[in-house]
Amino acid sequence: MDSFLYFLSGVAGVALLYYGAEYLVKGGVSVAMRMKVSPLVIGLTLVAFATSAPELVVSIDSALKGYGDISIGNVVGSNICNIGLILGLSALISPLSINRKLLKLDFPIMLCSALLLCLFYWMNHGVNRWQASVFFTGILLYTSWLIHASRKEEQDGGENRVHGLLLSILFVLLGIAGLVGGAKLFVNFAVYLARLCHVSDAVIGLTVDAIGTSLPELATSVVAAIKGENDIAVGNVVGSNIFNILCILGVVPLISPIQTQEMQMSDMLMMVGITIAIIPFAWFGGRLNRLGGAFLLLVFATYIISIAL
Repeated sequence: MDSFLYFLSGVAGVALLYYGAEYLVKGGVSVAMRMKVSPLVIGLTLVAFATSAPELVVSIDSALKGYGDISIGNVVGSNICNIGLILGLSALISPLSINRKLLKLDFPIMLCSALLLCLFYWMNHGVNRWQASVFFTGILLYTSWLIHASRKEEQDGGENRVHGLLLSILFVLLGIAGLVGGAKLFVNFAVYLARLCHVSDAVIGLTVDAIGTSLPELATSVVAAIKGENDIAVGNVVGSNIFNILCILGVVPLISPIQTQEMQMSDMLMMVGITIAIIPFAWFGGRLNRLGGAFLLLVFATYIISIAL
């Protein structure tokens, strides 16, 4: 009976994720039009932060319960998943144009935050309070700069997608609720299966929790790619990766410092490596084509299989 209920929760979770993504993309684009900011900025902030809410909830809960490996593994695994699975799959569905504005600030911050996490982990196998304060200061500065620089000329076209401000905000809130609720239901189902297979906390954090809590990003970016909203599809991933490290690991260790026993430096280096892998596509081609998407998916699949074995 328990297995059947968990299975139902998994199915319900997938449904909520899909419809939550639909409403979040619809509301996010409309808010961007109403506020006269670019969809890229909405993708980097509102959409990215909203879809990263499950990672924040899971990491706080895990840290408070003393499961440091799940807490930090969730962040590292989610960042790998965001690029390998989400960008890879989105590009396979529809090649993604990458806004060159991302190369000036957002890509370097995403890479530097990953490198800084590697350094902190190498120093003390976790993240303590002073290291968390560095991350938290970083997310405050980054968000403040985005808001400061976000005002721009009103977007041309797309007026048919603009709804009233209150309705747009309602769509965003409904989307966030659906994504968070759907991720929670699906993660409960996935963790139940992992426990039955006697999987370690580190592997659960890097795989089950990471993929499960990345489902909002996956659903949102795939739906955005299908709708041709490339800035939201890519900005969502980049913004989420930045948020995962600077905000989640900037907040959680302030509440309860994170220490790990089973995480490997190879996992950290994988996060850095797959982050670096997408830069050539953005720098030279300005787009992530289907071949690049297939490459990212192959790297991600190889990584998942290797840690599972």
